[in-house]
Amino acid sequence: MKRAADIVSLFQREAMKIGKKKKAENMSNVAEEQTREVVCMPVVIEEQIEEPTLSMSNVTIEQTEDVSPPSPPVYDFSRLKHDPGDRLPIASYPINDQDAVRRAYILKKPFKPYSHDFKKRTIGSRERSFNPLWLHNHSWLEYSTKKESAFCFVCYLFKEKKTSGKGTNAFTDGGWSNWNREDALLKHVGCVSSVHNAAQERSNLFVNPRAAIDDLFVKVNSEDLRLYKMRLKYSLRCLQFLLHQGLAFRGHDESEESSNRGNFLELLKWFAANSEEVNKYVLKNAPGNCQLTSHQIQHQIIQCCAQLTRKKIIDELGDEHYAILADESSDVSHKEQLALCLRFVDKVGRPSEHFLGVVHVSDTTSLSLKEAIETLLTDHGLTITQIRGQGYDGASNMRGEIKGLKTLIMKESPSAYYIHCFAHQLQLVLVAVAKGNDDCVWFFDRVSLLPNVIGVSCKRHDMLRDARLQNILKLLECGELQTGSGLNQEMGLPRPGDTRWGSHYKTVLNIIAMYPTIRDVLITLGQDASQRSDWPKIHTIVGVFESFDFIFNAHLMLVILGYTSDLSDCLQRRDQEILTAMALVRTAKSRIQELRDNGWDAFLQKVTLFCNKHGIQVHIMEDNYVPYGRSTRFARPQTNDDHFRREVFLGVIDQISQELENRFDEINMELLSCMSALNPANSFAAFDAQKVRRLADFYPKDFSSADLIHLELQLDNYIDDMRNDENFQGLGNLVDLSVKLVQTGRHIVHHLVYLLLKLVLILPVATANVERAFSAMSFVKNKLRNKMGDSLLDDCLVTYIERDAFFEVNEDDIIDTFMAMQKRRPER
Repeated sequence: MKRAADIVSLFQREAMKIGKKKKAENMSNVAEEQTREVVCMPVVIEEQIEEPTLSMSNVTIEQTEDVSPPSPPVYDFSRLKHDPGDRLPIASYPINDQDAVRRAYILKKPFKPYSHDFKKRTIGSRERSFNPLWLHNHSWLEYSTKKESAFCFVCYLFKEKKTSGKGTNAFTDGGWSNWNREDALLKHVGCVSSVHNAAQERSNLFVNPRAAIDDLFVKVNSEDLRLYKMRLKYSLRCLQFLLHQGLAFRGHDESEESSNRGNFLELLKWFAANSEEVNKYVLKNAPGNCQLTSHQIQHQIIQCCAQLTRKKIIDELGDEHYAILADESSDVSHKEQLALCLRFVDKVGRPSEHFLGVVHVSDTTSLSLKEAIETLLTDHGLTITQIRGQGYDGASNMRGEIKGLKTLIMKESPSAYYIHCFAHQLQLVLVAVAKGNDDCVWFFDRVSLLPNVIGVSCKRHDMLRDARLQNILKLLECGELQTGSGLNQEMGLPRPGDTRWGSHYKTVLNIIAMYPTIRDVLITLGQDASQRSDWPKIHTIVGVFESFDFIFNAHLMLVILGYTSDLSDCLQRRDQEILTAMALVRTAKSRIQELRDNGWDAFLQKVTLFCNKHGIQVHIMEDNYVPYGRSTRFARPQTNDDHFRREVFLGVIDQISQELENRFDEINMELLSCMSALNPANSFAAFDAQKVRRLADFYPKDFSSADLIHLELQLDNYIDDMRNDENFQGLGNLVDLSVKLVQTGRHIVHHLVYLLLKLVLILPVATANVERAFSAMSFVKNKLRNKMGDSLLDDCLVTYIERDAFFEVNEDDIIDTFMAMQKRRPER
């Protein structure tokens, strides 16, 4: 009986244990759900395709049943914080997701900002700072620019929770900052049985799991792995083509019965149909649950392509300084996107600009923009202290002296000098002139009515094309025009816009070039009874179009905007440097001044010939001026000569000269004045050692007191070397000088001068590259793809804009990165 009672009590105790265990599991599940809600988690991509296990570059094939377990989640490593001071503890993630987070961080690698301006702190009686050599000597060590402390990457990922509180938390909780105790690094590593070495061993097993006990019973089948990689390679090649062209991947209906399954599947199907080798591995000849064509697989491959493209750019930058170019714009989904480009001097000595990425910002305050830029830079291993130049438009949140973005960045990097985009300033000059002179306002107001009359319907567009064609045929018969490639192209009437660079010039140019065609169309419309409802507007436009006032203003705007159009095109070149840009501005000013001083007679003669050719009455300059289409009540009594020469011709030229002087105030900056001393033109005629020495004072973080003394001595050798070497004769700008220094190896001999030259070259001239990124964004994320996520948009834009760098990425590297994102299980 006693034995029976013991057995009964045993079953009762087991039942109580099972009940407690279920209760604990329920509470754990509730806590896990709460953790998912509270903890700010990065985006998780659930992979629906059930594929066998593959970890890093090594593959483990598991013998599974018919029903495979679900694949682990893949964390978007572009969303995980790279700075160790911003990271969430691994334990804060759900237990089933922790390996995915570890794998994502291993792909990102430790954060090692070698070129960061490490903050000094007083320890004892001396100021000490972090030594960047420690980052080279210890692979596990990383540095937080947010907390100005050092952390252990391996312990963060793999230290067991039970080992906390035993003197092991210095490099994981809060960070280590006792810069006077270098021996603490060795103590942290410790002996063979230390906490750090235990974490390192778990890291090695995680990266290379072949030594794990449960993997020793599994035989690796290399043939399955080969077939898996072949399918992956062909899917990758299809996606590379679509990324390069900026095309969509998915289709509306991707079922087997659909006649159009989307660009990706249709391209892969075409690929297989035209190659027997490809057809053996993909689509129907691939395992049903391992075709590598799902949306999740596509996104992961795109993510790998974008990651390695950015890595190519960052590797080219290295530890050098750079400038940032930024602007914000809304996409088709009405999301405010911040685009960021980097400008730096490449290995051959030429300034280059590269697109880094876009990030969605909830608002456009300077603090939000600064945080977004800092996060984007940190995610790619860069820091704000490396910045040596800023280029934005003239918005108050960008250039504000107190709380503007440029001021916030200069607080952390005082040598990050701000340059207002030259092309944007030029556009502001033209807009100010167009709105500041009464006759210009009247002229552009009438010009804006032309597209409303002629471009209101397709029929009127066709009338304009037909009339232009007839005029071209007549001129060809008369021998006034020549035929050839690129000649006599179709032209339209673009509407001028305040934010579209060069749009005013193109509109005026087309009006004068198509003047007889436009007038014929307007007269035809004014006589067409079916257009009677528009007759009042058309008749008014015809009268304006045939007036001397309109023709005079059109030719004046053509001349002035023509001068500035060439300047605008030059300013938007990718490799433009600031001294050449300043010289171009000065040239434009001198040309406009020459027009003011000596151009009136030739200009009036040109206008008169045009009017006589098209039957327009020319005003006698000595007669009293009568404004066309405006009340004489508001016109001051004056002669035609006073009005057209003094008020319009000289008035507009004086205004544009004044605006150029006011807008381009950088020319008067001492910094840019000192830069001119490096100009190699005319055998270095502008060289001034004192100015070059003064230029170095603007970069105190890059030139120590000893470097400044060395620079003074080096400048004498430098200028003698340059003037006596035939290789450096005939150089026209700083870019040519920089490239020649690298080609001849003199950048090593005169390293301090070359450093100054690089700092000058990275100063941005225009934000045209950022504007091009927005043009690409409107192409990639169009109305049909308006639900594209921010991460996918960023990846697609990087590979589309930086296609040259994308082409240089090795295909095998993309495959290895894809395999390392999560465990893969190739199926037979």
